[in-house]
Amino acid sequence: MSAIGHRVLPAIPAIEVPVVGGGFFPVRRVFCVGRNYLDHIREMKEADERDPPFFFQKPRDAVVLDGAQVPYPPFTSDFQFEVELVVAIGRAGRDIAVADAIDHVWGYAVGIDLTRRDRQRDARDLRLPWEVGKSFDASAPCGNIAPARDARHFKGCAITLLVNGIEHQRGDVGQMIWSVPEMVAHLSRQVTLGAGDLIYTGTPAGVGPTVPGDLLAAHIEGLSSLTITITPPEV
Repeated sequence: MSAIGHRVLPAIPAIEVPVVGGGFFPVRRVFCVGRNYLDHIREMKEADERDPPFFFQKPRDAVVLDGAQVPYPPFTSDFQFEVELVVAIGRAGRDIAVADAIDHVWGYAVGIDLTRRDRQRDARDLRLPWEVGKSFDASAPCGNIAPARDARHFKGCAITLLVNGIEHQRGDVGQMIWSVPEMVAHLSRQVTLGAGDLIYTGTPAGVGPTVPGDLLAAHIEGLSSLTITITPPEV
């Protein structure tokens, strides 16, 4: 490689999620929808139930895969889990109509939005962005992605999370305030969506703290399960 075109740092590794049936889905960006289940809004007591959807981002290298060991993160004493349906975008688009949005969906997975809840509350109280509570290392576990042709377009199915075999969250994807097509359409008005984008779609009630040694198992009917282990903080 010529001096003009040489890379001054090592190449950044690609982030890829296994696909059910074989292959890998390359991750471009990670978006998350805040507050998309009524029961979760009510348990958090922090929003008008009629608010339109809003979005925040996590770094793409926050994505970790099924079976990952996730260290308890720094800068928190209230580390919490949120099980979510993940939408994988397969076709770029901007200002997408709700009626056309499903054509941009490549597949679905189960994910966990790991959260530094104390830092999120601090940010909320100070009217600051949520990233300090949401966007940190290994904060976006994602299960294997099922191609849409092999999975239902999720309008209603059970979504659960167990901690050490005990159920803590249970809901139904049909309880989402904003449907998958509506979320895709809303987000595409703010940014141009691209193939490889992931959208975490919000969580039902029952979120709670997790500590080192916990085994978290997330399930959505019709999708591959996602299991991670919380390990002691890195030193």
